Amino acid sequence: MAELATIARPYAEALFKATSEAEQSVLVEQVGALAQIASDPELRTFADNPRVTVEQIYGVITGAAKVALAPAVANFLRTVLDNGRLAALPLMAEMFQTLVHARQGVAEARVYSAYPISDAQVAEIIGPLEKRFGRKLEAKVEVDAGLIGGVRVVVGDEVLDTSVKARLERMKSALLA
Repeated sequence: MAELATIARPYAEALFKATSEAEQSVLVEQVGALAQIASDPELRTFADNPRVTVEQIYGVITGAAKVALAPAVANFLRTVLDNGRLAALPLMAEMFQTLVHARQGVAEARVYSAYPISDAQVAEIIGPLEKRFGRKLEAKVEVDAGLIGGVRVVVGDEVLDTSVKARLERMKSALLA
């Protein structure tokens, strides 16, 4: 994973520096769509075939995107394919989004819940956290049944774990100490 991050970072930074602040929010969506397409195992198998040309891979990906790509994104995709870095595209998209959000003063908050939660419940969780972190948070919710109950929120490298699983672990540590 560290190797992919090392490969992906310069591409994400180059796209970030090559685009204006005004166009970056649109590009985040387009690059995210390309990353989702690039994550498909069938596409990866197709792209790994030595008989397939870069133009064919580009055609398949742009056809699957179903939207006209901005020139910067089209050039970005061509560069990624020319250099054989399709496997790192999802991580490039994630890093690009992080750079754009940092410029906008927004951070991603991953909310792990034992059960599906509504948008209103997410807003109740995120509101106080935005005050705590002093910036706008964009919530990404994932269900993790292993938590048993409660939520676990990850913002950058900070973790707020109020799950039942974490409470049980703390109780176990206290009893064994």
